[in-house]
Amino acid sequence: MLVIGLTGGIASGKSFVAKCFAQLGCEIVNADLIGHKVLKQSETIERIREAFGDQTVVDGEVDRRALATIVFPKDSVAPSEELKLLESITHPEIGKWMELRFLEIEQTNSAQAVILDAPVMFKAQWDRFCDRIVFVHADLKIRQQRANLRGWPEGELQRRERQQLPLEQKRRLATDEIDNSGSEERTREQVQSLWKKWQR
Repeated sequence: MLVIGLTGGIASGKSFVAKCFAQLGCEIVNADLIGHKVLKQSETIERIREAFGDQTVVDGEVDRRALATIVFPKDSVAPSEELKLLESITHPEIGKWMELRFLEIEQTNSAQAVILDAPVMFKAQWDRFCDRIVFVHADLKIRQQRANLRGWPEGELQRRERQQLPLEQKRRLATDEIDNSGSEERTREQVQSLWKKWQR
């Protein structure tokens, strides 16, 4: 079973590219959604409470906004020590969930390929699961517009991106690239072209 990782800048449109692959019969494994499940595990909740304080847990659940203010300090120009601590708690658990999901898809033969949508793929070393890695590119102006639509304050995209690998490093580590700066139709054409190439 082919495992295809998606990487790229924040708000580059990786989720749309993943949907395009899904329309071709691929199964999507979304690391962010798995991360949300991991944050609901009682063991994870207690480890976060111990590491970051009672204010990060409200009514028995992780307060993601309160946690984000701790691990993404506004003046940070590099990954904070708090973020590294959080990732040491969550990334191994997310990786376990991924492996179980890959195994389930393979055993049920429910898809020809899996798309791994994981923004911090290289940082978490989840690229070890992948046969191909696609770098999704979009111009900064377009990514900023998408971030604004998410309701992010000015500078938030850049602040979050500083916590990840530089874009050019992600691009160098990828095996393929899709330019998502144009129309949706153009992006679909690039997805279909890659899919045909891989099938050959």
